[in-house]
Amino acid sequence: MYFRRRIVFPAILLLAAFAWLHGCARPDQGAKNPAAANQPANSHATIVFITDFGTANDAVAICKAVMIGIAPDARIMDITHQVTPFSIEEGARFLYGVTPYYPAGTVFVGVIDPGVGTNRKAVVIKTKKGQYFVVPDNGLVSSVIDRDGFDSAREITNSSWMIGDAISSTFHGRDIFSPVGAHLAAGWDYTLVGPVVQQLVRLTPKTPNITDKGIEGDIIALDDPFGSLITDIPGDEFKKLGYAIGDRVTVQLNKKPFTAPYMKTFMDVAVGDPLLYVDSRGRIGLALNERSFSAVNKITPPGTIFIPKKGAPLKGK
Repeated sequence: MYFRRRIVFPAILLLAAFAWLHGCARPDQGAKNPAAANQPANSHATIVFITDFGTANDAVAICKAVMIGIAPDARIMDITHQVTPFSIEEGARFLYGVTPYYPAGTVFVGVIDPGVGTNRKAVVIKTKKGQYFVVPDNGLVSSVIDRDGFDSAREITNSSWMIGDAISSTFHGRDIFSPVGAHLAAGWDYTLVGPVVQQLVRLTPKTPNITDKGIEGDIIALDDPFGSLITDIPGDEFKKLGYAIGDRVTVQLNKKPFTAPYMKTFMDVAVGDPLLYVDSRGRIGLALNERSFSAVNKITPPGTIFIPKKGAPLKGK
């Protein structure tokens, strides 16, 4: 009998301790904890911010302060605040390049807004990927929608989503876009921001002209700070022209001939030498190894480029 008691008694203590520990753990379990149950699912959402405000003034810092005041747990990431002033096309290009690397639920706040203070709409756009875009209705998200699909859009009219009643006519980044983005990140219901928008303004950027003689496109930007030229010619279309790695390609830049080898990367040529290459976004670019193509050749966007089919002359394009 003594032997049996020595075995059973510790077992009972062990079971009791397990039950006590299990009971202590239960209040902290998500749905069983009232505080956790009331926490918005996306309370730690990411806000991704892009503007043409520059960094020489306090505008970006003010917008971020507004966001933090509303959604203190949100992460605020910057794409850039150096978009060429008023260039909706450039802002759209940066958004298109960045958005694939962020998950559903991300809130993008984009303020490239030459129409600020006019009757242009301020909107929230949701894509089929589940990302939100708080932007002026000026086409800034057109290319993203073309790729990811359009779910819905709302006009921002609900003043409780804004910074207050005294809305500036020139700083909607502070007064409308930043607080709306922060409220979304804090878990507010998107459908309450305002009425449904049935049709958005479309941005229709130029596309290269492809013929049996070659491809005519545009120099659309510089890869700063390196000074390489970015064109709108897709690398896949260029490859159909017949060139192989190492071939010398004579193109027309602003209607003047320029010759460079087609290479994979910059160090494939000597320092200071030019190359034509497919950049990381899949577009044709022109660069100098460890030098600025733009500065050396005095070429800045906008500009034109024509690439002929391999073996075809430049004349008569």
